[in-house]
Amino acid sequence: MKRLLQRMLAALALVLAVPAFAQDTLKLAIGQRGNWDTSVSEVGTRLGIFKKHNLVLEILYTQGGGETQQAVISGSVDIGVAAGVMGVMSAFSKGAPVRVIGAETTGAQDLFWYVPANSPVKSLKDTDGKTIAYSTNGSSTNGIVTAFVKQFDLKAKPVATGGPSSTLTQVMSGQVDVGWSAPPFGLDQLDDNKIRIIASGNDATVFKGQTVRLLIANAQFLQSKKAVVDRFMKAYRETVDAMYADPNALKLYADFVGITEAKAKRTRDDFFPKASIDPDKVVGLDSIVQDAVTLKFTAAPLTKEQLAELMQIPPR
Repeated sequence: MKRLLQRMLAALALVLAVPAFAQDTLKLAIGQRGNWDTSVSEVGTRLGIFKKHNLVLEILYTQGGGETQQAVISGSVDIGVAAGVMGVMSAFSKGAPVRVIGAETTGAQDLFWYVPANSPVKSLKDTDGKTIAYSTNGSSTNGIVTAFVKQFDLKAKPVATGGPSSTLTQVMSGQVDVGWSAPPFGLDQLDDNKIRIIASGNDATVFKGQTVRLLIANAQFLQSKKAVVDRFMKAYRETVDAMYADPNALKLYADFVGITEAKAKRTRDDFFPKASIDPDKVVGLDSIVQDAVTLKFTAAPLTKEQLAELMQIPPR
């Protein structure tokens, strides 16, 4: 019995000597609460995926990619979700401590611009002298509206209006002529014929089929916590897979946003093919670099060396 007790105590000591994996806390800034693409971190948390990778996420929602980017640059958060690609390139070219750790959305079919049903505006070409909305400076909507103005030679006045909800209020009250939105926001108003779509984000040819929003990290944080960022990206990828394969993920998203499962499914299936939120590759990078100059987000094309420094996507 004495020898048995000694063995048990030795085994217990061995177990206690093995260090437990500590959970790391990541601070995230995410543009536009409730969009399908921006809900990966929330759904992954509710599914227990980030916990499985020993991560706790503290999430701050912003009014758009510009605010998200600023939070990352200032170091008040570690990672930003859905920062506009043009805004990120602009900030990086000016020396901001921001790095790309993944693509967030490729293509712009989820974004649309609309007017009240009784508006005389039928298309973007009817917007001379009108105001046209985007969320925040440096956001994907900012980049797309800038592209609209150049592509169609518009004389419209771009106006920052924040998120879809505040934008809708400004449009319906007559403060802004053309609003912007992304599903599921605006679907009810479309179905009730209260608003009309006059343009899609894909109508801006420089953004069609290219990555428009990014996952970014503060450069100092990435340098000191690379292993943690690698785990975050593993959990993020796993969540993306679940959002297209696990029916429970759709239920959790619907509950998070406060919509029906049918509307959640419509949002996903009609506007977000799985490839659109694949984080592994920034699509169309060579063209994006040139477009950033054309649209005056950068003074000169980023060099190969600069791109190698900016793009630090962890391998799958």
